[in-house]
Amino acid sequence: MNDDLARIEELQKIMAEHGLDALKVSIGDQEYELVRREPVSSAMSSDGGATPPQSPPTDAVRLDVAGANAAKITAPIIGVFYRSSAPGTEPFVDVGDRVDVGQVLCILEAMKMMNEITSDHAGVITRILPENGQLVSLGEEMFWIEP
Repeated sequence: MNDDLARIEELQKIMAEHGLDALKVSIGDQEYELVRREPVSSAMSSDGGATPPQSPPTDAVRLDVAGANAAKITAPIIGVFYRSSAPGTEPFVDVGDRVDVGQVLCILEAMKMMNEITSDHAGVITRILPENGQLVSLGEEMFWIEP
């Protein structure tokens, strides 16, 4: 774990040094993805302007590390990613759901055709990468599944 923390700190330094908003690195069987996010302030003052932050902003860094045994489901085609069969319906899967081989994970719409994408692996969904309605590229990671 200390090695991971040291790597993360080093990657954060690289991001700061080069002014990067995101960094994705694979080291051996570990994958690190760091994303710098600006703090969200939805507070508005009475005159309609944004209220300045009360404390100095801090960068939130999200770290996603795929386990050594994680199966990564990638897009077999270019298309629009949909988590459910229709707007307003329950998604096929959520993070934490157990899935079986052949279970539908999502739909990719390509050239007005709706393509059901099924799992090649059984396990637990640990990450869903694209946002609903996002265009995904061929080979882009969509799901991480841990056995």
